Amino acid sequence: MVHHFGMLTTSKSQTSGTIVLRSHPKLECSFCLTTLNTERYRMSKFKLTPPPLPHALLLVWLTLPAVGLVGNSFVRAQEGSAKPTVAAAQAAPPESSDLKSLFDGKSLEGWDGDPRLWSVRDGVIHGETTATEAANRNTFLIWRGGSTEDFELRLSFRCNATNNSAIQYRSQHITDKDAPNAWVLRGYQHELRNEVDFPNVSGFIYGEGLSGRGRICLVGEKAHMVDGKKVVTASLINQDAFRELFRLDDWNDVVIIAEGRHLRHYMNGRLILDFTDAEDLALSSGVLGLQLHAGKPMWAEFKNIRIAALPAR
Repeated sequence: MVHHFGMLTTSKSQTSGTIVLRSHPKLECSFCLTTLNTERYRMSKFKLTPPPLPHALLLVWLTLPAVGLVGNSFVRAQEGSAKPTVAAAQAAPPESSDLKSLFDGKSLEGWDGDPRLWSVRDGVIHGETTATEAANRNTFLIWRGGSTEDFELRLSFRCNATNNSAIQYRSQHITDKDAPNAWVLRGYQHELRNEVDFPNVSGFIYGEGLSGRGRICLVGEKAHMVDGKKVVTASLINQDAFRELFRLDDWNDVVIIAEGRHLRHYMNGRLILDFTDAEDLALSSGVLGLQLHAGKPMWAEFKNIRIAALPAR
């Protein structure tokens, strides 16, 4: 006795899988979720050696979870594989009237970092590592004037291409005895680079010190988390458009808007990343910092740093 269970379609093929249940010497059933070249999914098939009626009822009871498992797997595959739509370019919102300056242009008052590496030059914050004045692991200039919860942050930056910098937000200051230096942060990071080739460009979200997270959301992605996995639903900017947008070896303008679990990054007036984190992974509060990366000597500069608190969502 053979039963076929229909056809399902999707926009992109996935890896094959098989579930086999054996619960009785005379009872065998199997499911196959197979990818075909035509991009169809086939669920087939139950093969049953005719048993007595009680065994047939047992078969129904046993296979219901399998049907659910295959169905749920198929739905998740569809969610993860659907081709993202291409979104129209979105401009940054007008500046909030509540923005306040975090840098006076003359000193590092209100900021805390390694004095060997951070200074003010020509009216901007200047961070630099050298062969003789190196960073002991990643180190940050930490703003001591408050925390970042729901906020709008605006600043301009430039850096060289030998290493990367970053803007750290909703982050925790790590002060335990095992910290490699006195200015270690853990949390969301807006990557800063003097590069234009995807994916290693300014603007992606990195989980600094967040175990297992790494590059959380890339430039160009509108995404959210489903069952611990990122699902990309739209493309915000492509490689060629980013090359035109970003100013190599010059000042670039960043806007970060964080509202609850919803995080948006703008570069030079255009939305380049839109991410909604999972409830159990999202960071809701923490300090703001500017990064000097360990490794090759580098420099990074910052100016026009302003922030406004937004109503909690």
